[in-house]
Amino acid sequence: MGNTKSGAVSKEILEDLKLNTKFSETEIVQWYENFKKQCPTGRISKEEFQNIYSKFFPESDANTYAQHVFRSFDTNDDGTLDFKEYIVALHMTSTGKTTRKLEWAFSLFDVDKNGYITKSEVKEICTAIFKLIPEDELEELPDDENTPEKRADKLWKFFEKGENDRVAEGEFIQGVLDNEEALRLIQYQPGK
Repeated sequence: MGNTKSGAVSKEILEDLKLNTKFSETEIVQWYENFKKQCPTGRISKEEFQNIYSKFFPESDANTYAQHVFRSFDTNDDGTLDFKEYIVALHMTSTGKTTRKLEWAFSLFDVDKNGYITKSEVKEICTAIFKLIPEDELEELPDDENTPEKRADKLWKFFEKGENDRVAEGEFIQGVLDNEEALRLIQYQPGK
């Protein structure tokens, strides 16, 4: 029983998470205890993640978006999230610094993980975002962004790229930082 991971979060992971998130040691330990209760194996599957994620969007279909979020945080591509990947996901989607959040957003949009974003990847993520938006809010969207295709077109224009061009991470981050409208387009903030 010398394995420190069996009962408590390891010192190494604890120090790393304290350094790289805004969570305190107490918060991380509490998260770990809850995580171990819900995921006794120490890993969370894509399906379990989707179930948790859908609870945040009860009026919508969050599965597609949750799959993309899961993919972007499954850094070792093993089909599960361990505790560290899970906490980083929570941090990045809630309290992360803008540049770090945009690095994560880039990985979300980089569906094929090749280091670039194409217009078709932008459309794929915009389609997933649209599934999060309840019907009544869809009706309130401006005409130039009331479909996934229109939203993808509008966002792509901010990067000043042709239909078949691609955007690197630095260009993506700078393009979104330079334009609040682009920042709004890459996400969905539940209304009211």
